Amino acid sequence: MGTDVTDSDSQAIRNLSKELYRIGAIRFGDFTLKDGRESPFYLDMRILVSHPTTLARVGRALARCANELSFDRIAGIPYAGLPIAVAMSLVAEMPMVYPRKEAKAYGTKKSVEGEFAAGETALVVDDVITSGGAKLEAIDVLRAAGLQVRDVMVVVDRTQAGANVIEEAGLRLHSVLRVGPLLEALRGEGAISAAELERSLAFLVAGS
Repeated sequence: MGTDVTDSDSQAIRNLSKELYRIGAIRFGDFTLKDGRESPFYLDMRILVSHPTTLARVGRALARCANELSFDRIAGIPYAGLPIAVAMSLVAEMPMVYPRKEAKAYGTKKSVEGEFAAGETALVVDDVITSGGAKLEAIDVLRAAGLQVRDVMVVVDRTQAGANVIEEAGLRLHSVLRVGPLLEALRGEGAISAAELERSLAFLVAGS
């Protein structure tokens, strides 16, 4: 399984969890997920682009999480992963690339934007992992362009099927936060009710 370097720092978890909740990156209610399931909470990291201070904080957390990994480029996954990867790139002072959803049919016809050399290693960065499918699709594009990929890093691991999918593909998953500790931290701060926590954790167990 992957690593979660900040889980040992309960204060860091509480602080970042509260900040994500404050800006609306995690919300509670009734939400329909991409796979059709009804979820009692929703993670929306796309909102980070409107909160530069929090985005920079997430970038620093990702950089710390990647401190002991070996890679040459950061590869952000469009679209939610791009601003997050940029924030990390600026903090870590590491160059960045990104796989296009569709290769350009004109000009350079690139499938991967940014400078890189074949054989270099890319650290794939995204906002959240649920099923893991989108990560593998992006990795296929990066590898086809000549980049190596060993590690995937996300802000939040929903601790559902995605981690197993990544591991079965021979990759390592790393996360700044796991959704269980994130939810429990919010409850500990009084941001959500006991009922909201119980309902959310039950949903995670049912979907694991």
